[in-house]
Amino acid sequence: MIRTTVVGSYPVPGGLTEASLDGALTSLLRKQEDRGIDVITDGELLRFDPSHPETNGMIETFVVPLDGVATDMTDAEAATFAARAGVTFRRRPPGIVRQPIGRGSLDLATAWHHAQDLTEHPVKLTLTSPYMLAKTLMDAHYGDLSALTFAIADALADAVREVPASVVQVDEANLTGHPEDAPWAVETMNRVLDAASGERGVHLCFGNYGGKTIQEGFWRDLVPHLDALHADHLILETARRDPAELEQLRPLRDDLGLGIGVIDIKDARVETPGEVADRIASAVTVLGADRVRWVHPDCGFWMLTPEVADAKMGALGEGRDLYLGRAGGG
Repeated sequence: MIRTTVVGSYPVPGGLTEASLDGALTSLLRKQEDRGIDVITDGELLRFDPSHPETNGMIETFVVPLDGVATDMTDAEAATFAARAGVTFRRRPPGIVRQPIGRGSLDLATAWHHAQDLTEHPVKLTLTSPYMLAKTLMDAHYGDLSALTFAIADALADAVREVPASVVQVDEANLTGHPEDAPWAVETMNRVLDAASGERGVHLCFGNYGGKTIQEGFWRDLVPHLDALHADHLILETARRDPAELEQLRPLRDDLGLGIGVIDIKDARVETPGEVADRIASAVTVLGADRVRWVHPDCGFWMLTPEVADAKMGALGEGRDLYLGRAGGG
């Protein structure tokens, strides 16, 4: 069986308030159920922060509650951050590390239970990887990116231990452009993965801001390091990539399940179920039926309209079913 899932984020409904949050969340969960999504998410609605629209709350949710992270900074510190390469998608850092990192008030369990209590479908916990979080922070304490990243990983792991999700997914959209950091960055992700009680996944993509790719690189540069992940499966951006890159994934270890992106989230055109089925068939031809265990969008939907996101989810579910019907698997 090939399972369907979404990566994480969903377009934030206009006028979303704390009072309307439960209704919006319930509606989103039902939309995923009705469109054939097997493992669903809260759409990151529970972490949305209107004060930080650049990253939809995917950074602040995790770093602001941590001990050692301050949100006040001087103009000179902010200017230093703005001059850094690779952070053009943010005007200011989410915080500056002035003391040793600790878990602080970081609470991942409450939001996950909030969503899981509203549905019978499994809701996966998604969280931004320690490497990507560290890259967005100003560091005035550790003076070393790896030391900061390992400290964040330990704090995240402590919070993950409290979440009994059947699937935990670590999201990483920066390492694809910096494979030279992979040997130690993978180890920081492993600290988080080892804390999960359920199935462990890692989502890797090349970034999406304004419908454009952020990181330059190729899967072949990361493949030598991905086998070291303590993961059960990967959730990979492939719909937007050159189809020939699927060949680069073949050397990955046999027990590492592969999730194949078959929905392009950088394009508002809605795929047909036939196109989705054909993309699945192509991946199975290259990688083998026993390796392709998930199909999904390349990344989150947050930069699309709700109508487009809903239609793409429908195409995903119908396309997977169409493929299985053709293959005699459903």
